[in-house]
Amino acid sequence: MSRVAKKPVDLPKGVTVTIGADAVTVKGAKGSLTLALKEGIKVVQQESHLEVETGSLAEGMNAIAGSTRAHLANMVTGVSTGYEKKLELVGVGYRAAVQAKNLTLTLGFSHLINYAIPDGITIETPTQTEILLKGIDRQKIGQTAAEIRRFRPPEPYKGKGVKYSDEKITLKEAKKK
Repeated sequence: MSRVAKKPVDLPKGVTVTIGADAVTVKGAKGSLTLALKEGIKVVQQESHLEVETGSLAEGMNAIAGSTRAHLANMVTGVSTGYEKKLELVGVGYRAAVQAKNLTLTLGFSHLINYAIPDGITIETPTQTEILLKGIDRQKIGQTAAEIRRFRPPEPYKGKGVKYSDEKITLKEAKKK
């Protein structure tokens, strides 16, 4: 079995797990998430932690077991503490605002960009140049942040665009005559 799958997933207080034949549901203070299990993968609850087991030694089962364990760990963290990702807008006149169920972006185009906020995610704009995404599903938070960043990725000469708060933009040197 893979090294990742061998490590158990600790369950904090207030998190309950329901293990079915083909799915695992994790419930916590912030909500609940469900993970469908692949054929040949078993999840066993031992007191206050979860363990992932493979039913066979078929090719690729180690990788699937490790991925399942990582998804379960992300689900437990999500329902207990949640996830958040911060984006920054760099550029003159670049602004963001939340209006009802839409994120309105002004990114230097001739038109506004209206992005529909997906279910299960809350978006806040503490300032006009910051976007804060919060939720319990790590994959959905990352995908939403990537979709927002795709509207205007940072360009390499001035660094203007939508970037992650922890992202470092390496600027290129301007063309010399």
